[in-house]
Amino acid sequence: MYITFVIIFITVVTSYLAFSNRETFYNLKFNAYLIHHNRQYYRFFSYGLIHVDWMHLLINMFVLFSFGTAVENTFSVHFGNQANLYYVMLYLGGIVFSTLAAFQKHKNNDYYNAVGASGAVSAILFSAIIMRPDMSVMFIFLPIPIPSYIFGALYLIYSAYMARQANDNIGHDAHFWGAVFGLVFTILLNPAFVTNFLEYIF
Repeated sequence: MYITFVIIFITVVTSYLAFSNRETFYNLKFNAYLIHHNRQYYRFFSYGLIHVDWMHLLINMFVLFSFGTAVENTFSVHFGNQANLYYVMLYLGGIVFSTLAAFQKHKNNDYYNAVGASGAVSAILFSAIIMRPDMSVMFIFLPIPIPSYIFGALYLIYSAYMARQANDNIGHDAHFWGAVFGLVFTILLNPAFVTNFLEYIF
């Protein structure tokens, strides 16, 4: 069974429980103040299991489903018995790493909260991009295939810009840092991915 499907199942069930129970939502959400002052370090991970609403959940799980299985398959080819371990490290690392900047910035702000698997999903997405630059991304409202590496570059620029604006409730900085983690982690596993990527696009 694909680990991606297990992650999706656990995330959907936990998010559903949090939708109907605000105490569960409160106990699992990312809150830098509680992590720093109350040592609730589990929140570095648990926030990735809950979401704001069904749309937030469905978008994240759709992207994870679309690219997660491709990453798992590619990891299996390149890393054999270590593939599952590396995939779990990639996902969990994306969850934690994507919030480190927010933690440092808001550790004394008890009003800052975050939820969602976006950081981990970004890590998976960009791992897929560096390994499989031949993949394309296509949206319903824009039925034109966009090469994954072009989409990735635009995504990073957009996330960095919106994080600086800070005028909405979306954790764009988590998207950005999750993407960076996914790229760096995958390249460290096999630097040859960079060579193959450059040969493909040039």
